[in-house]
Amino acid sequence: MPLLRLTDAVPTVDPNEIVEQVKNITASSIFAAVITAVVSILVIRVLLSFLDRALSRTKIDAPLRKLIHTLLRAGLIFLALILVLRALGIDVTSLVAVLSVIGLAFSLAMQNFLSNVAGGMQIFASQPFKIGDWVEVGDIVGCVTGIDMFYTKINTLDNRVMNLPNSVIVTQTICNRNTEPFRQLEFRPTTSYDAPVELVLDTLRAIACGDPRVLTDRGIFVHVSNYGDSAIEYVLRMWCKNEDYWDIYFDVMDSLKPTFDAAGIEITYPHLNVHIAENAAPNLSVPTREGKK
Repeated sequence: MPLLRLTDAVPTVDPNEIVEQVKNITASSIFAAVITAVVSILVIRVLLSFLDRALSRTKIDAPLRKLIHTLLRAGLIFLALILVLRALGIDVTSLVAVLSVIGLAFSLAMQNFLSNVAGGMQIFASQPFKIGDWVEVGDIVGCVTGIDMFYTKINTLDNRVMNLPNSVIVTQTICNRNTEPFRQLEFRPTTSYDAPVELVLDTLRAIACGDPRVLTDRGIFVHVSNYGDSAIEYVLRMWCKNEDYWDIYFDVMDSLKPTFDAAGIEITYPHLNVHIAENAAPNLSVPTREGKK
């Protein structure tokens, strides 16, 4: 079965037929077309004004409101043009078909562009993040510094500006670290089996309570989490304000080993203990070729 080409779908327009229709335009049809144009303009203005007032009462961002306004305005103008041509007595069936095919070809050629616009509309509508939020999008972590209909700008920790297409962002898992006002920190230090469990628990609890930025009213979780091959693993969880998260995290990491050293607690690392039995006579006999020892 032969493939259908885009040009095969374009209807044939007879120029002579259009010329004949233009010649048949009368004064009454011109008057009707003028009235249709005036009424159409008034209706378009009223509808767009009503749309703007309705959108202004929503939480939709300004760029998305502007895009919706532009798209609706273009559609209404196209509809008004069709009505005016029909009032003049011109057959617009072939014209609409031609414009539809042209629109299809344009949309195929601008597929990436339109997908970015659709992604931008989705971002503005769902608002998974806003300017100033700290986000993770795939493998990229940084602060959102700009959002438009085509790209989202993210400034990374090493001060690189990443312009991500909106069509890519909406297909990724987005982690927004600024959505909630509070965050929980978690630490999992390991100690030697020789360190008393209660001493370790009290030391970890003192580290958490000693920082005034820690929200002790939300609770501090300190427990043994695992007995490993050569170490005991503990877990420390505490709450803080979102903006204090990284400062507390690095302060605790900086103070953890000195505090453990001062308390006589050994922080373990992967190692292997080899025990040699005493008073065990080694067997040094070597078999000979004849099998005798």
